[in-house]
Amino acid sequence: MYTDFANIYDRLMYDVDYKKWADYIERVFYENSIKPSLILDLGCGTGNFCINMAKRGYEMIGVDLSPEMLDCAKDKSYKDGVDILFINQDMTRFELYGTVDSIVCLMDSVNYITSKRDLKRLLGLVRNYLNPKGLFIFDINTSYKLENILGNEMFYDVADDITYIWQNNFDKRKKISRFDLTFFVKEDERYKRYDEVHLERAYVLQELKELINASGLELVSIHDELSFVKPTKKSQRVFITCKKN
Repeated sequence: MYTDFANIYDRLMYDVDYKKWADYIERVFYENSIKPSLILDLGCGTGNFCINMAKRGYEMIGVDLSPEMLDCAKDKSYKDGVDILFINQDMTRFELYGTVDSIVCLMDSVNYITSKRDLKRLLGLVRNYLNPKGLFIFDINTSYKLENILGNEMFYDVADDITYIWQNNFDKRKKISRFDLTFFVKEDERYKRYDEVHLERAYVLQELKELINASGLELVSIHDELSFVKPTKKSQRVFITCKKN
């Protein structure tokens, strides 16, 4: 995943307001009366959130499995004049030299962890590397969204420079949503084809609560997307905040 796709990721994510996401995370810090200095971003991708936070004065570490995504992140951070440590690691097995004040895992990166065993390991590592009272904040695509909104649907978009076809398939038994993505990207006078297969697991909130409690973290809150209200049965994205006590 995210190999050739890394070079066109930002062009496809044009509608994501990273400033709004950074504003929300800062509000979560405020609501929980913490002022972190060093923040770890798991699944940092091309670095948009890291860069936004670095510009606000936070010291950022970004971890991602894709070298191609990290190459994009390093290039952008250099151009924006911010110093960020990017590390090429599997976020379910990440290692740091010390602890951090807060950890985030955004853009439904947790859904990409399709094994509960791997998610359990991730939560244990988060607890190990968080400073006392530190927060772990992550979001997920809800099971409702993966099964009922994306389901077995097909989506497409046609533009002058990029055209994509996105075919979904949801396996109810395994709770796995498979995304078959095909892109045609204009390069000079020709179009180059890229193919990617992505998998996301549908986690119900009760499973996540049990995994969080078993890890030794304290569940602080569950909120609807970029808000501070409780999610509904039809919420499509939720944010979960945990604390290390």
